[in-house]
Amino acid sequence: MDNIGLYIHIPFCRQKCLYCDFPSFAGKEGVMQAYVDALTAEIKSRGKEYQKKKVVSIFFGGGTPTALEISMLEQLMQAVWESWDIAEDVEITTEANPGTLDREMVNALKKMGFNRLSMGVQAWQNRLLKELGRIHTIEGFLENYQAVREAGFENVNVDLMFALPYQTMEDWQETVKNITALQPEHISAYSLIIEEGTPFFDRYEKGLLEPASEELDREMYHWAVDYLAEMGYEQYEISNFAKKGRQSRHNRIYWQAEEYLGMGLGSHSYMEGTRFHNRYDLQGYIAAKGDVSLLKEEVEVITETDALAEFMFLGLRLTEGVSFERFRTRFGRELYEVYGTQVRELIEAGLLQENGQGIRLTRRGIDVSNVAFEKFLL
Repeated sequence: MDNIGLYIHIPFCRQKCLYCDFPSFAGKEGVMQAYVDALTAEIKSRGKEYQKKKVVSIFFGGGTPTALEISMLEQLMQAVWESWDIAEDVEITTEANPGTLDREMVNALKKMGFNRLSMGVQAWQNRLLKELGRIHTIEGFLENYQAVREAGFENVNVDLMFALPYQTMEDWQETVKNITALQPEHISAYSLIIEEGTPFFDRYEKGLLEPASEELDREMYHWAVDYLAEMGYEQYEISNFAKKGRQSRHNRIYWQAEEYLGMGLGSHSYMEGTRFHNRYDLQGYIAAKGDVSLLKEEVEVITETDALAEFMFLGLRLTEGVSFERFRTRFGRELYEVYGTQVRELIEAGLLQENGQGIRLTRRGIDVSNVAFEKFLL
């Protein structure tokens, strides 16, 4: 039986962050139940379609899943448990942003079967949280974090962002030091990208927002990598750090180009040699009532050339890199047979290194990773 990861998208927030370009909406409380009903129907329909798959990871993302009422989350989780073959050691994560949590919600999540929470903190300074459009304060996060621990959650991720407008190196160091002092099992650290279609982009276009310099961005990143290593966090992917045994299964499925199925508005999937996504219009998604034929859009059959390239540039995001054995098992060919020229060029340029078992990005290679990834697009 083949393993699979499930991603379940909840497109609602209390307030849309100023940098966010994900398919999510604020002020849509009136359609939440209708959306949950449609998503429930899709979960059941997909479960029948892929009944021979074993689910090893479930990830509720958004938006903010904990913006839903408890009864709605219970409805969705019941549909998952009843419709899919769930592995005994399944990792079940929900994003749970501060400002949408209280003790009742946290305890309910634990009872539903969630065993991992991902908390979007982003920064320690309230002035920066306000600049980002976040609804929480750091004091509110600390209250939520305590409630999460008291409810018995032993696997918590904290999302952080650096290279923010008006963020100093001292701000970033304070953020990372204070978060590591709380001892979450996993930390994700992402550089801010100003995306088109966001309020931040509009401000940038008007000259009202100055992004951090590339030099400061790299200084913040390298400092965090070194400090987190000192604090016992292994960097296993460009932006992800974990204590021993706490790497995110959801993340690894994606970076190792394994199968995952997205359900919900605009969610993406990589299944049985094809890539596709659900429709992006909220009313259209709700009206489909889980009818997969009305949801699936832009189905792309992955050619071997595409599969080879994706395997390489996704796998190289992992600090362990791409092993010769995994490449051989997946494609029945030797890595050097396909990419020998590219690998040798990148090793000579100091962007890749080989250790006998496989290849991985060097520290300099991580800084210019897109340059390295482009080499594998045959």
